[in-house]
Amino acid sequence: MAGRSAAGTPTLLSRVSLDDLPAWAAELLEQGRVAHLGLLDEAGAPRVQPVTYARVGPALWTAIDDKPKRRPGELPARVRRLRADPRVALTVDRYAEDWTRLAWVQVLGEIAVLDADDAALRALAARYGPYRERPPRGPLLRLDPVRVLWWRA
Repeated sequence: MAGRSAAGTPTLLSRVSLDDLPAWAAELLEQGRVAHLGLLDEAGAPRVQPVTYARVGPALWTAIDDKPKRRPGELPARVRRLRADPRVALTVDRYAEDWTRLAWVQVLGEIAVLDADDAALRALAARYGPYRERPPRGPLLRLDPVRVLWWRA
């Protein structure tokens, strides 16, 4: 499976498993430290947030952690928005001044807002030191891929 057409445009594949990524794209997803989560706000406007993430089986997971939120005691805006419309795009990219090294992977799907998942917490803690010291209390967000898009120079 190619990640781009002969013209160099990104290839969008339907119902693709993360296991179907080409090796370089799987490596980028594994080694990336931050992803950008695109979602819609209450007015239907696009929003993008940087997030930590980990892969567990066929899904990608992120967490609502203990960093200060604007409105303590309320559900974070991200959770409210995802419950209203769970469709998202999660992008991991590699930028370099040498543009021949540019690459990205984008996972499109739906987020499920869940209270806990031990395997996801272990995977997040394995990737991020602060989560080993202070595991996120959640909720956790599971992205179930529906389509995958990838590109590299």
